[in-house]
Amino acid sequence: MINIAILDDYQNVALEMADWSPLAEQAVITVFNDHLSNLDDLVERLLPFDVICLMRERTPLRRSLIERLPRLKLIASTGPRNAAIDVEAAAERGIAVAHTGYDARSTIEMTWALILASVRHIVSENAHVRAGGWQLTMGDSLRGKTLGVLGLGNIGSEVARIGLAFGMEVIAWSQNLTADKARSAGARLVTKEELFQSADVVTIHLVLSERTKGLVGAAEFQAMKPSARLINTSRGPIVDEVALIEVLRKGRIAGAALDVFDIEPLPADHPFRSLDNVLATPHLGFAARELYTTFYGDTVKNIKQWLAQQESMEMPS
Repeated sequence: MINIAILDDYQNVALEMADWSPLAEQAVITVFNDHLSNLDDLVERLLPFDVICLMRERTPLRRSLIERLPRLKLIASTGPRNAAIDVEAAAERGIAVAHTGYDARSTIEMTWALILASVRHIVSENAHVRAGGWQLTMGDSLRGKTLGVLGLGNIGSEVARIGLAFGMEVIAWSQNLTADKARSAGARLVTKEELFQSADVVTIHLVLSERTKGLVGAAEFQAMKPSARLINTSRGPIVDEVALIEVLRKGRIAGAALDVFDIEPLPADHPFRSLDNVLATPHLGFAARELYTTFYGDTVKNIKQWLAQQESMEMPS
């Protein structure tokens, strides 16, 4: 029997999202609903396990952790890639790494949920109604406004298309974006400076890398209109968090709607939990039932396939 750990199952749904019975005769499965970040605590928890199932980047598997887990033989991660896994360290130890399918539609939908909730003050109005009040704020219409999209890949291009359906002008920028590619998504290629100066809503859809880390900072926020809003459903470190907190505290921009953060889960005393002009959600972009079914269904298949490979290797020739 092998020991399988499912990490960071915050909603306690992993065992419901897939049929794990194909592994029942070969494995003991343990689910952890909490999150650990301390290295020593993680080592103590994970020492008994042969297989670790990761939900995206919630728990990074760095070299410092991998080298202290002598039993680990398979890392089964959800999603097509996971930058939080040190694949070189895993390869050196002969640890296999498996990935799953993915569908970006839930993140696209979440982006527009945040945009609409932010411009129409949905959360504060709901809280006001629950408290006995009525019509507290005045929202903004999207028609005729400018949507600035950073990154026109699979997600950004669909976000742009929906912006057009709302009657918005769509402008876009990223390091390698061409005018033809922007035009094919219904957007107009502009410089980074022009995007932040002109957009009423700026939405980020870039992959986190050394090139994009801290890409949106103090200079960009200074260029934004006082009425503009920042939306981030991509990755927290693309935005300079300290600079964003400063402009929000000063009311320099109208607000931010954020689904991703530098540290996740977000610390209990973090300013994003209390600033009035922040709409913060707990990285829900991919947390949709249909995608979880793909994630955990593929994880079961990956583990089953790996077990079959181990058995074939152990059979006498």
